[in-house]
Amino acid sequence: LLTSLEENDILFIDEIHRLSSIVEEYLYSAMEDYRIDLVIDTGPNARTVQIDINPFTLIGATTRSGLLTSPLRARFGINLRLQYYDSKTLTDIVERSAGILQIKHESAAAYEIASRSRGTPRIANALLRRVRDFAQIKGDGTITSSVTEYALDALQVDKRGLDEMDNRILTALIDKFAGGPVGMTTLATAIGENSGTLEEVYEPFLIQEGLLMRTPRGRQATKAAFEHLGRTPSARSGSLFE
Repeated sequence: LLTSLEENDILFIDEIHRLSSIVEEYLYSAMEDYRIDLVIDTGPNARTVQIDINPFTLIGATTRSGLLTSPLRARFGINLRLQYYDSKTLTDIVERSAGILQIKHESAAAYEIASRSRGTPRIANALLRRVRDFAQIKGDGTITSSVTEYALDALQVDKRGLDEMDNRILTALIDKFAGGPVGMTTLATAIGENSGTLEEVYEPFLIQEGLLMRTPRGRQATKAAFEHLGRTPSARSGSLFE
């Protein structure tokens, strides 16, 4: 791939933290000197051949920058952290996608989809397609506000963008453990899910939304989580918010 790059091409690597150490080593010289070092043969006959490549720009994306090795991270000239998209920007993305897919829709419906998309274009586009399916079955194919509301409720995506598993986590934490704190393994067992999945997939958004806290003793529901589920904090959990 590196040898086939044209001058000033852009190479984009998603989930770059998953690269093997062998591939990373090839990138080191490619990023610094625009060449790759190939080892020919093995044992006493081994020799290194240098191949020049065209100047290029490497862009890497990851949600787990801490897993990047220090040598690779240090070779990037610019490190940026992207924020979640706001609802207005996501609405523009939804409307653009609707145009590409030739889906008739109301502007209010596009905003409703965007506001429940967890600040992520990928989720917004996925919800758009699912709402389109409901519009074709329940109506004439046009995504209206009422169809959108019905579809997202059926998909168990609430006003804050929390899905069925998000709400199961909060419900178990509050109803079974009085809001916590409780260990992640115990919480995962209570809802029948893998603890790694909870920690990597669901926990970041719940913390971002201010519904979950990490404490030295485990995970704990916030006051906002109780309010979201319409629960009243117990005397024990209530004292934690004071």
